[in-house]
Amino acid sequence: MTLLGLALALAAGLLLIRLTPLGGVLFVLLAVGGVATAVEPLAGLVIMLFLAPLWAYLRAEVPQVPAQIAQIFFALTMAVWLARGLALRDVRLGEHKVLLLQIPLFTFVGAALLSLWNAVELPVYGVMEFAKWVQIVLLFFFVSQHLTPQRLPWLLGVLLAVGLFQAGVGVWQFGLRGEGPEHFAILDERFYRAYGTFEQPNPYAGFLGLMLPLAVGAGFGVLWDRLRGRRGDQGTRRQGEVKSLLVSRSPCLLALAGVAFAMGVALLASWSRGAWMGFAAAAAAMAFALPQKARWGLLVVAVLIVAGVGLYAAGLMPASVEARLTDFAQYVRFEDVRGVGINDANYAVIERQAHWQAALEMWRYNFWTGVGFGCYEPAYRDFALINWPIALGHAHNYYLNIAAETGLIGLVAYVVLWGAVLWQTWRVSRRASGLLRGLSIGLLGTWTHLSVHHLFDNLYVNNVHLYVGVLLGLLAYVVQQTNQRNSKPTN
Repeated sequence: MTLLGLALALAAGLLLIRLTPLGGVLFVLLAVGGVATAVEPLAGLVIMLFLAPLWAYLRAEVPQVPAQIAQIFFALTMAVWLARGLALRDVRLGEHKVLLLQIPLFTFVGAALLSLWNAVELPVYGVMEFAKWVQIVLLFFFVSQHLTPQRLPWLLGVLLAVGLFQAGVGVWQFGLRGEGPEHFAILDERFYRAYGTFEQPNPYAGFLGLMLPLAVGAGFGVLWDRLRGRRGDQGTRRQGEVKSLLVSRSPCLLALAGVAFAMGVALLASWSRGAWMGFAAAAAAMAFALPQKARWGLLVVAVLIVAGVGLYAAGLMPASVEARLTDFAQYVRFEDVRGVGINDANYAVIERQAHWQAALEMWRYNFWTGVGFGCYEPAYRDFALINWPIALGHAHNYYLNIAAETGLIGLVAYVVLWGAVLWQTWRVSRRASGLLRGLSIGLLGTWTHLSVHHLFDNLYVNNVHLYVGVLLGLLAYVVQQTNQRNSKPTN
């Protein structure tokens, strides 16, 4: 395995030396990363997770560096993991106890593949989009099988560290840099929308919306473990599957609170309505899951809703935030938008609705299997509205996007997949304890944010799909660990 890792890393590094002025630095990175990955595949995953969100930034600002350098470490990690499994004759598709996740995942991938049978643009668009979900499946199995109680803190650490890094970049762009892209100027042009290394505020905010609930959930898990430890629950402490330095000291709780706060500020600074709505829904879902009894969860959600309405009614909500959340409603039309007059005030709303309308037309003409997975953009020219000839790459509503690309079969499979994920996450949040329960509640918030934000955007961009695969694998690990703990006989 070590020789395989070195060979792959050296080959990629030598190629980069020939192609870019920064080849020497990249060669060292690949060589060191290749050796580390060959020794411990999780190291390759860590490097991949850090490099993945840099894709748009590298492409726009550092063209000398391959924008998809994270894919090299994905391939290296998978190659070492699969080679090691074959050598040990231990390549498994996961535990039977997470079939509720595996079957819907494979069903959707199968529906996506079926849609490519008669795709508009198979080689470029269809294959590339389908490859994303192959990567999601591979990461799901890798994380669910390779993760251990000792490796869990490392994975959580890098996930939250990347979130913190992106939050820091966004806060700097928002108000500390003092300048920015003109079209991102907000609040009387005194500030600028945060966009991190994503080059666009909406996918950046979507990424933060996936990471922020995880930080909050991990914080709850740390707090529960500390409280149980103070009560002297020695029996629980002997069940040390998830005990680690992450949950054993007070600084961990403070650090998690700081990370969550930073990501929350950056999320606000993104000025993304879709992300704000997604996180509001995620917060409600986590609040509902926090108490063990559902009736208390409903009470907590009700209190949050009343508090939010009270702030709005009392005029305590910042006027700029209130306007951002409400001013678009006057431009929403449930009708044909081809004849609607376009101005600066309604442009963003009408643009989205035009693409929704085009997606619905694609679906109507290709009802069962769609125009082909990933083929919304090349098919758009045949369905574009007269004032909107340029495709944005997706329909700005992932459910309509999936319906257009994969038809009714793919849409049903996609909804069933995330319904199963949400249900499995909810179930494990009722049965887990300590850090595992905190992670399950955080993941429930993550999936809720993803589902709600997808009403307005597509978050499977800029390598975010790699994070989705890792988080699905983390959910499977939490399910497996919880089942093992609950199946142990009590003395």
